Amino acid sequence: MSTSTQTPAPDSIDAVQSMLAGQGYVCGRALATVVFLSLRLGRPLFLEGEAGTGKTEIAKAIAAALGRRLIRLQCYEGLDAGSAVYEWNFPAQMVAIRTAEAEGGTTRKGLQEELFSDDYLIERPLLQAMRPDASGAPVLLIDELDRTDEPFEAFLLEALSDFQVTIPELGTIRAPEPPIVILTSNRTREVHDALKRRCLYHWVDYPDFDREMQILTARAPEASEALSREVVAFVQRLRTEDLFKKPGVAETIDWAKCLLALDMINLSPEVISDTLGAILKYQDDIQKLQGSEAKRILDEARATLEPV
Repeated sequence: MSTSTQTPAPDSIDAVQSMLAGQGYVCGRALATVVFLSLRLGRPLFLEGEAGTGKTEIAKAIAAALGRRLIRLQCYEGLDAGSAVYEWNFPAQMVAIRTAEAEGGTTRKGLQEELFSDDYLIERPLLQAMRPDASGAPVLLIDELDRTDEPFEAFLLEALSDFQVTIPELGTIRAPEPPIVILTSNRTREVHDALKRRCLYHWVDYPDFDREMQILTARAPEASEALSREVVAFVQRLRTEDLFKKPGVAETIDWAKCLLALDMINLSPEVISDTLGAILKYQDDIQKLQGSEAKRILDEARATLEPV
């Protein structure tokens, strides 16, 4: 008889912050509160915000901290229930049919029962999340829900209401323990209110200077405090510009690591121009920072920094 090694859920908001910090995820009390309530009440957590603000990372941090399996359903335009739940392994079924025909002796009913059994079932994320797991209920990340359409939202609403899915050939499969569900949206379109009502909601905004410094220190500890302060101040100032896509926290971390790889100890207009591809992902945005613009923003960013 195997014994469970589940890590207990945190018993306070402070414990949530400590738990996430242990995974390098720095969050404020408001986000920690909604995570605590989601875990305590067993309610799905809906995180909305700009791309790159850490919505996906929080699911990874929770799974790692609790020792749970992370199951990710990456949403995209045209995603349907079949692709999200299961499909049958048709090539293997065809081989089995030809083999049965060649050997003979198998009844039609017997062959049908064999073909539509677990041996030929390909489980997709939603079905995987309904299966029992020795380490405890998995973390189900439904990422970028806003990329799907309303019919899939309606299906998801039903699946998350009862934590069960139905496969016509096998019947209804119910989760023995509801998974920890985290949904994210970049708000490229509005998600239906009916689905939001099933969840606890939190808007994940860009962090302020102090929190972004904490994040960068946790994720790129080898960076000096002076370089980190300049990087964070520059990115914070850059987000106030009229850009097609503002840099997220992920870009801040990537940029700092690029600067470290180049052995940079501080920022200059030249090195900024050379490494803009780490923080800006659209040519129109990069073009805006050419010439004297990078120096202007750097000067303004430095002016906000207090002497250490």
